[in-house]
Amino acid sequence: MKIWTSEHTFDHPWETVTTAAMQKYPNPMNPSVVGVDVLDRHVDPNGKLHSHRLLSTEWGMPSIVRSISFTNLVSVDERLIYKPHPQEPEKTVLTQEATICVKGVSVSSYLEGLMENTISSNAKKGREALEWVINKLNAEIEEFTASARGNMRSPMAAAAFVEK
Repeated sequence: MKIWTSEHTFDHPWETVTTAAMQKYPNPMNPSVVGVDVLDRHVDPNGKLHSHRLLSTEWGMPSIVRSISFTNLVSVDERLIYKPHPQEPEKTVLTQEATICVKGVSVSSYLEGLMENTISSNAKKGREALEWVINKLNAEIEEFTASARGNMRSPMAAAAFVEK
């Protein structure tokens, strides 16, 4: 078993980062993720949101490897915790932890090491994906705001025209 951990600070408030996290897939940085199923989502008595999600992936593996089922051999349990930065409220701290376990294979520690390297690389892509989603959400908000302002002016202009 291997445990991988990482911490990253986003220059965005907690509300923005968590909104983006719930809309993270699909994205161009993680094309192998083809679906997300929410298995359980609840708020605990302390007000913490817990979301247990299952990601469906498609990896470009050779056909010989694809014919082998890894379901009973490899398990990865990943935990992501988003918290407002303790000193800077406009920032968010992401703590990631992944527990990798390969069973029943003589080279399990080697495979766990490979999985750890893959998770580390994908975590960077995941952070880039969150930034991409945040930028996309901000652009949508700006577009919506500009559109709303334009629509607000149109009826006023029309009303002014009718009064004359």
